[in-house]
Amino acid sequence: MGLRVVGAGFPRTGTTSLKAALEQLLGAPCYHMREVFVRPDDAAVWRDAYAGVMPDWHRFLGEYAAGVDWPVSWFWRELSAEFPDALVLLSRRESPERWYQSMDQTVLEGARRLMRGDSRRPPTLVDITPEQARAKEEMIQALFGGAFEDPFDRDSVIAAYERHLAVVRASVPASRLLEWQPGDGWQPLCAALDLPIPDEPFPHENSTADMRARMNDMGGQ
Repeated sequence: MGLRVVGAGFPRTGTTSLKAALEQLLGAPCYHMREVFVRPDDAAVWRDAYAGVMPDWHRFLGEYAAGVDWPVSWFWRELSAEFPDALVLLSRRESPERWYQSMDQTVLEGARRLMRGDSRRPPTLVDITPEQARAKEEMIQALFGGAFEDPFDRDSVIAAYERHLAVVRASVPASRLLEWQPGDGWQPLCAALDLPIPDEPFPHENSTADMRARMNDMGGQ
């Protein structure tokens, strides 16, 4: 199939809503961190990719038409080179401070526990083996340790987010790059993909409250 959209945005930038929207627009699955919860073998693939051992992207992501959120967006350079016709979608929040507030209360909270050596496992939606659980922990540690110089320091995390936005903007040709915020809805996506705008509201999913509740339900707290 080949990716038509390569997400380059950090988590907590509307990526769950984008997943739903892109699946509707493209008629095919969109890869998101949630996929690792139901495809536990994928964690080892992403962990190894972070270490420099890249998979066959066309085979690994063969059933997907798009990918957003980590771990896909961590590899936006590799994937945008592998799929040169794909749109690079840089999702962001209206301000770095609003992004940090959402990230701090959800994703970072769980990652920090893992980095502190908390014995509780990261949440999952299916039964996994000890090897799969270890690979998932190593993947998360690699992602967050690589992204943030100090995941416990607010200013350091915000600075990393702002640097990431600047690097993507400077690296991707304007003709291929779409910046998108959760309030932008269908129009920019449909224009960039040359698709009609659906006659229904844009999906809005995975609020901070929703994610915290899910973390509790999945044993993430």
